Order: sequence, then structure tokens, then C-alpha cells
Amino acid sequence: MNKDTPIDFKTVEGKIKETGLEKVGRGTIREIVKLVNDIETATGKKYIRMEMGVPGLEPPSVGIEAEIDALRRGLASKYPMIEGVASLKEEASRFVKMFLNIDVSPRGCLSTVGSLQGSFAAFITAGRRDEKKDTALLIDPCFPVHKQQLKVLGQKFEAFDVYNYRGDKLYEKLESYLKKGNINCILYSNPNNPSWICFTEKELNIIGELANKYDVVVLEDLAYFCMDFRKDLSKPGEPPYQSTVANYTGNYILFISSSKSFSYAGQRSGLMIISDELYQRRFPDLKRYYSSDILGYAMVYGTLYALSAGTSHSPQYGLAAMLKAANDGEYNFVEDVREYGERAAIMKKMFTDNGFQIVYDKDEDKPLADGFYFTISYPAFEGVDLLERLLYYGISAISLDITGSERTEGLRACVSQISRSQFPDLEYRLKKFNEHHPVS
Repeated sequence: MNKDTPIDFKTVEGKIKETGLEKVGRGTIREIVKLVNDIETATGKKYIRMEMGVPGLEPPSVGIEAEIDALRRGLASKYPMIEGVASLKEEASRFVKMFLNIDVSPRGCLSTVGSLQGSFAAFITAGRRDEKKDTALLIDPCFPVHKQQLKVLGQKFEAFDVYNYRGDKLYEKLESYLKKGNINCILYSNPNNPSWICFTEKELNIIGELANKYDVVVLEDLAYFCMDFRKDLSKPGEPPYQSTVANYTGNYILFISSSKSFSYAGQRSGLMIISDELYQRRFPDLKRYYSSDILGYAMVYGTLYALSAGTSHSPQYGLAAMLKAANDGEYNFVEDVREYGERAAIMKKMFTDNGFQIVYDKDEDKPLADGFYFTISYPAFEGVDLLERLLYYGISAISLDITGSERTEGLRACVSQISRSQFPDLEYRLKKFNEHHPVS
């Protein structure tokens, strides 16, 4: 290996050894974060940091001012209602109508500590509604923490990489799992973390149809809400709308995050949206754990109460204000985050100009959108080895290996922390990498 690297070779080598990881390329997101922090501190060199999906834009002032106002009104001393404050629930109900074109009553719009608490609560509750259905199904690649949640809960799960099962092929593959009768829920993200694929209407229809046929709850993670920039999803109440399985089944729970679309990650304020149909359904097996067999009641006063007894009070008012501004057409949150797509287009070209390839590149027959993430590989490298090698060149990412992807040659790159002022550094480091590892 050439030791004339942009970041001091011996320092990087030493810090990697200090982690104690057998393969640093299989490190978790937070382990890679710590490692890169340590190298930056030791060398004084700034990395091109693509390992963690941290918002790179300023949060909207309308949310900040509403939260400050809530604090000044003394809400910090008061417990919030477990299901969320009324204004947030009402605006959330309006929001899903305006941007998803679905009808959900405020009752089913619940406040959660980010999308992750929402998925954790949904895994618990959906996993207990029918004792014969003891297994979750994850459509990979997926956010690694979702599998960590299931492991922590001691719940069974199965998973498959959707790469080779797009379009009509998805039906047979999905049904091969569901027909066994043990699947309680299906989870996926759309747009997808880490691959940035977006399910087509045909694919969402397939998921919804099979969820109805086998009585499975679909958990749709919309953390990157309206961030498929191939179409303009920014106009409230006007098509096109954010795609959702809710158009094809009533067996759904949606997760909407304020972290990316509203750059409000630090306040950990998200939404769980339970369809009216599912909210009021009775599942006798829930009585094994809860005082009620009504799913929505069990979710709120059983699971969410046990997890946190409500989410932080003032951020709920901040999120409510941002949703209201978006619903009223006064704040175009999509236009704000479009910057991510523009960065991705530039960065992808830099990578491909220097011998890299895009791993997940199409939604059925359409080119993938430019957005928050993209995936890369380099000839003759497995992803875990490529990640370790790139660390010497001042570039960090995560391996697709830890996301359930079968494309183990790939890495996930996040664009959010890369400013345009860093593009010259990125280009220099990629050229140096390509020079040291020529593609035959």
C-alpha cells in the first residue's frame, strides 16, 4: 500500500489499531464517527465526512421561535400528554393530507422521540398483537439500528436485499416470507437509507396488497420526507405527493422525522402516524401485555407511556409551527433541503470520474434520484476494505455490509456534512486514491 497518503499514514494506522476492531470497515456508524474524530484531533486535518446522516443546514426560524415561546410560557415545568400536544396532532393530520393526500384523524398522529422511538414502539406493539406472528420482516438495505432494536427486544426478524427484486419480482419474493404466517410487520424506508432507492407505485401497491392478504402491519419510515427531488413535492395540497403505501392498505404505521426535512435533529421530535383503521382494531392477544386490546390505545397508554411518558414538551410546539407553516404554504421545506440533491450530483460525478462506480443506480428502469445518500464501490475492493483504505485519504463512509445489503462491495456516502468549500479537497483526495489504485 502506498504510504504517501493525504492523511499521515502512521497516525491513521495507529488509530485504527486502537479501536480494537477486527475489521474497522465493519464498525458501526458511531464507531466510525469516534475513529474519525480521533484522527482529526491527532492530525489537525479535516475529513470528508460521509459516515453519519447529520443535517447540514440551519433549522427554520419559525420552529425555533415557537419553541422559545413555549419555554417562556412555562411549559418546561409541565408534563406533555403522552400522545402529543393538540396543536401538533392537528397540524400533523393536516400535513399528511397536504403532502401525502391521505386522511388520518389527529388521534392517530402521535408524538415520538424521533422516528427511532416510533419504530421501537411499533416493533413492540405489532409484535404482540398476534402470538402466532412473532417475526418482523425488514426490506434491506436498511438503517442498521432497526435491526439493533429488534435484537435488544429479543424479537425474531428476517430480511432480504431488494436489489434483485424490483418491480413485479417483489410480489413473489415478499409472499415467500408472508405465506409462512409468522410475519407481524414489514419495515422499509422510502427514500431508502442507505441506498436512496424509492419504491415505485407498482411496488407500493404490491406491498399493500400482500399486507392486506396476510394481515401484516406495514411500517413505512419516511425519514427523508419529500426528498425524491426528481419531482416537485413541495406544493401543499397539490399533486404530485410523497409516495406511500397508505394508498394501498389500511394496515400501516408511518414514521415522519423532523431531523432531515426540517433540519431539527437535535430536538428529537418525530411523528408516528397510525391509520384510523388500524388504530381502532382489536387484537385479543394484546391483552397479554396491555390493559386494552385496541391497538392505538395499547400503543399510547401501554408502549409509549412505558418508554418515555411523552416527548420533550417545547420541541413539539416547534415542530407544530413548522408543519403549520408548510401546510399554509408559507414555508417551503422541500426547497430548503434540495441543496442535498445538488451536492450529491456534484459529488457522484467526482467519484465516478476517478474510477468509482454507483452501486444502487436505478428505481426499476429510472435513474436513481440525487439526494441525501448515494452508494459507491471501487474495482477489486470489498466494501469493508475500501472503507479502511479511504480513511488514509481523509474520506469516511460506512460499509453496506452493516446495512443488510448483499452488495458487500459498496459503501454508503452521506452528503449532508460536506460543504461546497470542501469539494476541491474531495477531488484532490479522490484523484490521489485513483492514482495509487489505478483501474485496469
